[in-house]
Amino acid sequence: MKFKSRNKFNILVVLATLFLILGCVCPNANNSRDDSDNPPVSEDQNDISDANRTSDDTSQRNPNKKPDRGDFVVNHSSVTNPRYESLDRSLKDNKVLEKAADRLNRSLALPHDITLRTKACGVINAFYDPRDRSITFCYELMEHFYKLFKSVGDTNDQANERMNRAITFVFLHELGHAVIDAYELPITANEEDAADRCSSYICIEELGEDGVRSILAAADAFAIESKGRTPSKRSLADEHLLQEQRFFNSLCMVYGSNPSKYNYIVSKGYLPKARAVRCPSEYEKTARAWSKLLEPWRKD
Repeated sequence: MKFKSRNKFNILVVLATLFLILGCVCPNANNSRDDSDNPPVSEDQNDISDANRTSDDTSQRNPNKKPDRGDFVVNHSSVTNPRYESLDRSLKDNKVLEKAADRLNRSLALPHDITLRTKACGVINAFYDPRDRSITFCYELMEHFYKLFKSVGDTNDQANERMNRAITFVFLHELGHAVIDAYELPITANEEDAADRCSSYICIEELGEDGVRSILAAADAFAIESKGRTPSKRSLADEHLLQEQRFFNSLCMVYGSNPSKYNYIVSKGYLPKARAVRCPSEYEKTARAWSKLLEPWRKD
């Protein structure tokens, strides 16, 4: 099945769902996932920035809170590759990125604007660019995930579903890079690993079982990509961890969040016991760290 003929295997629906649930990225103190206090904003609301920014008076009432001086904003670019024209048009017509920006703006205060964009990049990638403070998700990466899962025997629907979940993990990974940069967060180890753990933290704590499935889909993608590859000098020197390491780290985060519930990850041999015994502590430290780092920027 060709990517073009599928109208991009329901990516529109998946991205819309992902961006809607991102309103939960910053939980309240009671860790409630109830979003009933945040009714949808009308699509024709034009001045989201002024309406959602927290005034400096708020930071004066609560000195631990940071003032909101920026927004997640959307930048649309032209698509010249006809392979992705239909997908691009659907995303724009349905204001998917605009809805994402709106929900994120209601969750997080920012010191400056951060741009969100999806586009045809010419390469398989998703990235945060600190030079223009933007998150870009490439259509080619969506296609890559679909083909990757098809290559191991998934049906069209199965490949579509696992691709969608992997996209969620990667988007939150790039969001991790963006907030590390924007908030000048103290990251004392590998930032790529920190962004992976940020994604896992949000998936587990905010998205629940759907989030766990996203982590596991991404882990599967890491495992598939690693097969038949011999690490080269370039890959060993890269700032990204090896796909094999990302696979085990992802499983460790899931298992560590609830060892009894996810015991099958160890009992079936997916994660070595020698690593598994440390995973609860690893996850606890990760969750505590990200919760504390994001707290000053969470909107009440």
